[in-house]
Amino acid sequence: MPRSQTTMLPVPTKFFVTSGRAVSKVSDLNAFDEALLNAGLSEQNIVSVSSVLPVGTRQVRKRELPMGAITFCVLAQQRGGEGETISAGIAYGFRDDGLGGYVAEGHMHGTKKSLQEVLEWKMGEMAKMRGIKFRRLEYKIEELSTPMDHYGACLAAVVFMI
Repeated sequence: MPRSQTTMLPVPTKFFVTSGRAVSKVSDLNAFDEALLNAGLSEQNIVSVSSVLPVGTRQVRKRELPMGAITFCVLAQQRGGEGETISAGIAYGFRDDGLGGYVAEGHMHGTKKSLQEVLEWKMGEMAKMRGIKFRRLEYKIEELSTPMDHYGACLAAVVFMI
């Protein structure tokens, strides 16, 4: 019997990628809450997980999730204040040997372009440490220039589904 069938641990079979950004005059928490709303994750109980795409998992289109669901995801977020440029994003890719894949998350006070470079370096290091290559890398990055007298938040996530 395959090992995955002998354990009680859930192994995701699907994932989707989402992102959001928002500003608020009230607080960075309110900006983050609206960014979650814009990403379709505001009604979830989010559990952060690390960065492994299991063997056989596949990407699907963004789905609506039931309110209050325990939702496992790799989440990148950045919050900022007036006049700041912020970005948050993820990079992900499958190994070229077919043995699953990996996700890297990142956030910064800076531009989307700068963050993509950092994410590329992170994925490159993950591949180097494992002695593998990626088929190709995909990115989902949000950038926001926070207006004066506002707070801002950006986020990106890989959301796992059983």
